[in-house]
Amino acid sequence: MRHWPLLLVLLALPALAAKPPPLGAGDMPAQPQAQRPMPSGARPSASGTGFVVANGRLLTNAHVVNGCNRVTARNAAGQVVTAQAGPVDTRRDLAILVVPANFGPPLSFRDSPPLRRGDTVVTYGFPLSGLLSSGPTLTTGDISALAGLRDNPLHFQISAPVQPGNSGGPLLDAHGNVVGVVTSKLNAARVAQMTGGDIPQNINFAVKGSEALAFLTEHGVPPWRAASTGTEKRAAEVGEVANPSTAFLSCYR
Repeated sequence: MRHWPLLLVLLALPALAAKPPPLGAGDMPAQPQAQRPMPSGARPSASGTGFVVANGRLLTNAHVVNGCNRVTARNAAGQVVTAQAGPVDTRRDLAILVVPANFGPPLSFRDSPPLRRGDTVVTYGFPLSGLLSSGPTLTTGDISALAGLRDNPLHFQISAPVQPGNSGGPLLDAHGNVVGVVTSKLNAARVAQMTGGDIPQNINFAVKGSEALAFLTEHGVPPWRAASTGTEKRAAEVGEVANPSTAFLSCYR
């Protein structure tokens, strides 16, 4: 894995000069890690995406919250809260954040059947916030491969377009169940140098849902599960499932 950072672009978004515009419109005991106080007047230095996995718990990428003095989360209703740091797994690139109860409904993880190459997937998150739409963005694609870069068993390769700011967002199937967590894209410029100018397209990666489930279970967060059977939803309907559960994250350093 030592060479992967040269070939992957992590999808947390460094803050643009302007502050991103506002979005539109059974508790578990919290044991958050202490966060350093945020200096008065501080502005966010980066942003990403998270989503509700249990009452009062968000899931995102570890690299989204790494080094943050404070993280704020904003839900679909426009509520902004300070998210307390929870467990982090840098190997899986996953992190849990603690937010107030009823911050949003938990998304369900796909329990069965196993994903196949070619299965439709949907991303939902906040790419290039402050430059593109201030609200969430939906993209569609497929499962391209059942492993990531250099056969990384923790990842799926996906064709759904993703951009900086998508990090930590849910990857959903056509039934609206979570199958992964968006994490990175192939470094096209680096690969073009290695291949004499060929620029790869639509090669992106997500942490597998099975890894997210294992991480949550290890830290006492009971995820919701559902079988992906029956009639598939349209992409717009999957977005309606994801919207109230997906949060815009701001990192203050």
